[in-house]
Amino acid sequence: MSCVTLNLVPSLNLDGSNTSANSARLSNSLSCFFGNSSSSSSFFLGPLSSIHSKNRCDSLRVIKGSRSFSSVFKCVSQKSESSVSINARGNGASEERVVVLVIGGGGREHALCYALQRSPSCDAVFCAPGNAGISNSGNATCIPDLDISDSSAVIFFCRKWNVGLVVVGPEAPLVAGLANDLGKAGILTFGPSAEASALEGSKNFMKSLCDKYGVPTAKYQTFTDPSAAKQYIQDQGAPIVIKADGLAAGKGVIVAMTLEEACEAVDSMLVRGVFGSAGCRVIVEEYLEGEEASFFALVDGETAIPLESAQDHKRVGDGDTGPNTGGMGAYSPAPVLTKELQSVVMETIILPTVKGMAAEGCKFVGVLYAGLMIEKKSGLPKLIEYNVRFGDPECQVLMVRLESDLAQVLLAACRGELRGVSLNWSPGCAMVVVMASKGYPGSYEKGTVIGNLEEAANVAPTVQIFHAGTALDADGNFIATGGRVLGVTAKGSDLQEARDKAYLAVEEINWPGGFYRRDIGWRALPQKQFATGK
Repeated sequence: MSCVTLNLVPSLNLDGSNTSANSARLSNSLSCFFGNSSSSSSFFLGPLSSIHSKNRCDSLRVIKGSRSFSSVFKCVSQKSESSVSINARGNGASEERVVVLVIGGGGREHALCYALQRSPSCDAVFCAPGNAGISNSGNATCIPDLDISDSSAVIFFCRKWNVGLVVVGPEAPLVAGLANDLGKAGILTFGPSAEASALEGSKNFMKSLCDKYGVPTAKYQTFTDPSAAKQYIQDQGAPIVIKADGLAAGKGVIVAMTLEEACEAVDSMLVRGVFGSAGCRVIVEEYLEGEEASFFALVDGETAIPLESAQDHKRVGDGDTGPNTGGMGAYSPAPVLTKELQSVVMETIILPTVKGMAAEGCKFVGVLYAGLMIEKKSGLPKLIEYNVRFGDPECQVLMVRLESDLAQVLLAACRGELRGVSLNWSPGCAMVVVMASKGYPGSYEKGTVIGNLEEAANVAPTVQIFHAGTALDADGNFIATGGRVLGVTAKGSDLQEARDKAYLAVEEINWPGGFYRRDIGWRALPQKQFATGK
């Protein structure tokens, strides 16, 4: 296989002159995005013809199938009110009103819509493209026909509906430069530029930045030649980690326990091209032994404030067995990340990265998600990888615990006003159990029917079911359309109570085509007997 590598990420001596090519895109037809109530999109919410561009309260008629219901928008003015500062509790004394557009359609985006809808200063929430569960929940008005890969279409929509804040959920639009284009159009966007998104878009860029600014991470080498990579693997020995340099939908990391597995991983990426251009360059990395944790910080370009800690479960099977996935469950807070360790992470990893990115000419604005390994031999954190957006499913447990006005906090980040801001969190713990289609992360059947979701959501007041990959069939039933499909989330006074409620809800769901891990939280509750359900 002939492999061509395109250098789409900035070098480490950026002069800030890089711009997104996406601004050149033009939409061939900028028709109304709301169509009519007979739209073939099963989760389309119908016309918004009763919303008028006036400074008064209007009613939104939502049509879904044969049922209709009304909700009320708070007053949406054509001109934004003046900005006000946020106090130390993350709430404005007299907040401006804001309409928010969330980009994406997974469980992370559902959780963001849920939190934004609860924000006192948020007038309305749109989600593009959204999904059936988001539509059904009433947490946002979904816009499935808005092409989020077309910046001009997104800008047109924002201007038409007076959107004052765009929150970009997935990494792909960020790497493609959506935040660049929205920024040039004067639309506040929570999410980094294409240049800053290289922290996730290129593992080689991230590693180089760590080297230059002293961020602790695993020893590594980068290769485009498979023979050279295999020789390095032979020299280093196993276990060892092989990573595709670019975005590979969460599947580009192979933890090889033997030399044979490692060499096969190199061949799959550099010879057979299983990840396409994302795998045309590989990072061969030292295997770190310890406990993984997720650390999130909101960044405004210069200032970073930490979110609560969380811990993900990447492997598909109980006991952390089987291949890696996008995440099969999470809980917050993570006991492994003590307050002392969180301070270490901020001082040695997050802040040097933020300062380094600014020094390189591409300030980072958005959420910085550090995948960490708390090393067994030292007890200290090392950086495994960066993501430039909220983690999924960690976002779900963070959003159900957040008590501050999310819209105001994200606006402060966009304006460079995070200094002095702190966040309020509910006491206790939260847990999310991911339900996935059988066969995931490999091939799986689509269209399997999911039942009893309403009953599951009602097993306890603190249960929230976030949809990641669902649609409605012709009979109005929820069906699975993706690998990871549901994030069953619950809060409790402690982790045990949160776990009990989450699994009680999971057991209520009737989905023969799905499966889930039964041991989420096992590291924090090692002596407990975990669920043994359907």
